[in-house]
Amino acid sequence: MQFRLTKKYFRFNIDEKPEKAISIMNTINTFDNLPHQQDDNLPELMLTHLASWNAIIMSGPDKKNYLQGQVTCNVATLSEQDSTFGAHCDPKGKVWSIFRLFHHHDDYAMLQHASAVEAELRELKKYAIFSKVEIDVSKEVVLGVFGQEAQAYIDHLNDTPADVRPVEGGTAIKITATRWMLLVTQPKAEKIIAEFRGQKVDESLWNRFDIEDALPGISASEQCLHIPQAFNLQAVDGICFTKGCYTGQETIARAKYRGTNKRSMFIIQGNIHQPLDTESPIEVERALGENWRSAGQLLMSYTFSDQQAIGLIILPNNLENDTVLRLKSQPDTRWSIHPLPYSIEEDDE
Repeated sequence: MQFRLTKKYFRFNIDEKPEKAISIMNTINTFDNLPHQQDDNLPELMLTHLASWNAIIMSGPDKKNYLQGQVTCNVATLSEQDSTFGAHCDPKGKVWSIFRLFHHHDDYAMLQHASAVEAELRELKKYAIFSKVEIDVSKEVVLGVFGQEAQAYIDHLNDTPADVRPVEGGTAIKITATRWMLLVTQPKAEKIIAEFRGQKVDESLWNRFDIEDALPGISASEQCLHIPQAFNLQAVDGICFTKGCYTGQETIARAKYRGTNKRSMFIIQGNIHQPLDTESPIEVERALGENWRSAGQLLMSYTFSDQQAIGLIILPNNLENDTVLRLKSQPDTRWSIHPLPYSIEEDDE
């Protein structure tokens, strides 16, 4: 899917502070589309407003212990200099939320796709009454800094050699060698946008690199459908199998040690004949002899200027690499599975 900027997902309450809504909209309007082909050179420094992202903030003296018993990652060992992927699941091991967890001021931040936040917040709060914790949705702004000069830009904000760094107004979080996220106050975000000397680009370009890096994420339409391994969370160190009990642990551990997980996330690429309808699920089919069978829905997609597109999809993990795919709505298209940037094979621990 393409994530869209809507009133619902702003990082502040528009109804309470309309003057701020106007201010942030004026800065967002300076972000441009950047049509390009996959092999084209891109600007060395880019900035985007990640309007489809938000964070849940957890504070209070019991925050570490409470979160440790809820999520797949090891909260207890997370240093202030690092971030980690993690998932929050239901008792059957189905995923409510996939997030990037890090220390933010004196609290924890769970950065994730905004459409998943409403249900995730409700589930995360279910047992909070028994602990000294506060769980709220952030009103801060999420920005993405990327390109070959992204590291130098972040070093200018804070040159501490760490993957998570406090900066004026918030926190900088390393995603890859050429991509950083910023979770900052609105005034700081507006200052960054106004003073930025690189190219300000549409959020969809950030999605392109999330796809190519095969980073797990979940939006509202995929909640409680799959276990974490279907999103390759074990391959990006988002599951700790030695940390002790947490919600859904039995199913997740069984999938690892008994090999019961039958699905994984893949990168696929192909052609399109008309723009993808991001308002509706994008169905993908796979060839089965002379027939076609449903394969799944795209989790995320990006279209290049030459009518080539890429996407992430959850497929049976026993498919052959040369399996032929197509878009159901465009049956003359042909898509194929591309290599992942990491291994999804699980080592025994």
